[in-house]
Amino acid sequence: MKRLLISLFLVTWGFQSHATFLFIPMDQAQRNHLKAYGITYYALTKGLEAEWLLNYRGGSFMIPFASLIEQECQVRDVSYRLIADVQAEAIRLEIGDPNTNMEVIKLHKAPKVAVYSPKNKQPWDDAVTLVLTFAEIPYDVIYDEEILSGVLPLYDWLHLHHEDFTGQYGKFWAAYKNYAWYQEDVRISEETARRLGYSKVSKLKLAVAKSIRDFVAGGGYLFSMCSAPDSYDVALSAEGIDICDIPFDGDPLDMQAQEKLHYDHCFAFRDFKLSQNPYEYEISSIDVTNTRPRSLNEKNDFFSLFEFSAKWDPVPTMLCQNHEQIIKAFMGQTTAFDKAQLKPNVLVMGENNSLNEARYIHGESGKGTWTFLGGHDPEDYQHLVGDPPTDLNLYPNSPGYRLILNNILFPAAKKQKRKT
Repeated sequence: MKRLLISLFLVTWGFQSHATFLFIPMDQAQRNHLKAYGITYYALTKGLEAEWLLNYRGGSFMIPFASLIEQECQVRDVSYRLIADVQAEAIRLEIGDPNTNMEVIKLHKAPKVAVYSPKNKQPWDDAVTLVLTFAEIPYDVIYDEEILSGVLPLYDWLHLHHEDFTGQYGKFWAAYKNYAWYQEDVRISEETARRLGYSKVSKLKLAVAKSIRDFVAGGGYLFSMCSAPDSYDVALSAEGIDICDIPFDGDPLDMQAQEKLHYDHCFAFRDFKLSQNPYEYEISSIDVTNTRPRSLNEKNDFFSLFEFSAKWDPVPTMLCQNHEQIIKAFMGQTTAFDKAQLKPNVLVMGENNSLNEARYIHGESGKGTWTFLGGHDPEDYQHLVGDPPTDLNLYPNSPGYRLILNNILFPAAKKQKRKT
């Protein structure tokens, strides 16, 4: 028995000493998809260059063997397998076959991540900060003052928290104007605007939106969800136009505001109609939550991811890596985007085609990119104000949350050019 144990130890030790890669599957064999992204990010912080195997077993990862990475896989309960160099090369050869829709993408540097979020407590959670924390990916929280002070060039990736860039406080006035959290939000926002030299919150938010636009133009990666995508574009389109009614800024809106909008300033949307009713919980017609009849509920609301060519279109392929192609949908102040109001150059990556709704879109601006995802929380179908945060320990394999983390690792890839 003693000799047998010694032999087993020597075999195991011998394999580990010659193992050159950790293979992290991302198909149904993975116990914790979300923490697997964190492992890959962690490896990048340690100076290791990872490989993202697009469309290979759900978008698996391959990392040069290091004992500290293996230990982290064990601690975080991430499924992995040790493989030799010859096995790794066989995988690359399989992926490299021109008849397969797969590709190897090198990840070489951990992106520096910022989350745009207010410092005062809000009565809702944020899916991105939840999943970053769960995956153990570090991030900085920044808000209006930091952005206007010029910190954005220090970061590679920026997420826009549940936000209203139009200065209308999320159109919460009708339902929550007497709530302490709403009143505190208004007070702090107005105080910040005055301190930074702006006469209105809407003007402060426009300045922030333009700084973010410059960040993207300079090569930054922008990701936003829920009310941020459409309120951001609406704010850019309304430069120099008062679209805020008396409850929001103390004076009437410009009655010709709709006709004056600058659609050419927007990243993604065009030809939308403003919601000019202060009692309506809606910013514009971009969002389809309340602007059209929808016979969907938690049981039948889904959207499908597009399958792109990994070898010809690696960027959208990276952003759509998943172990599921049909994604359980989820609502938000902005649930989905009316496809009729998308600009022609916008790439739709996820949609409910039968309803002409886009859920997941992407585009370029200058040297950078932006990605917008409709809905508030991928594992809470209708997250309401005051609901508790989602416990991701219950959803370690969430396909919806994987879309967020694809965007986190996307900036780590070496710049990809479309093949011609």
